[in-house]
Amino acid sequence: MEIRVLPPGSRFAAQVRFWVNGVDIVEEAVDEGGRGAYAADLLPAGRPSPLRATDEARRMELGEPECPGGCCGFLTVVVQRFEGIVRWSDWEVPWAAHTDMPYPPPELHFDGSQYDAEVARAETDRWWQVHT
Repeated sequence: MEIRVLPPGSRFAAQVRFWVNGVDIVEEAVDEGGRGAYAADLLPAGRPSPLRATDEARRMELGEPECPGGCCGFLTVVVQRFEGIVRWSDWEVPWAAHTDMPYPPPELHFDGSQYDAEVARAETDRWWQVHT
């Protein structure tokens, strides 16, 4: 998994995108006009990121289609740590979005130490803050 922050554009503030095995999973799940979660929400300054995985399962919003998420739904996933493994499961995909993801999307499993390192890297690389 690689976490990338896309620079702010004319329509959206800086957004977080997730590449898993070379695939942008937000792009796969929502139409081209969609967006990833806002960087300020997933990578808040001075507090741990909600991306951090714990033994308590919690649902995390990853993005939404062109229309507001309240209309068609959000791309969400349940994140939970099981000892040395982080699992993403129980996906919810926006119902009106064109998606290339299989339905239901597969569970994803990440090595916990690699996952933690990538989240820590994203938390400290705050280049996008100067632009927002």
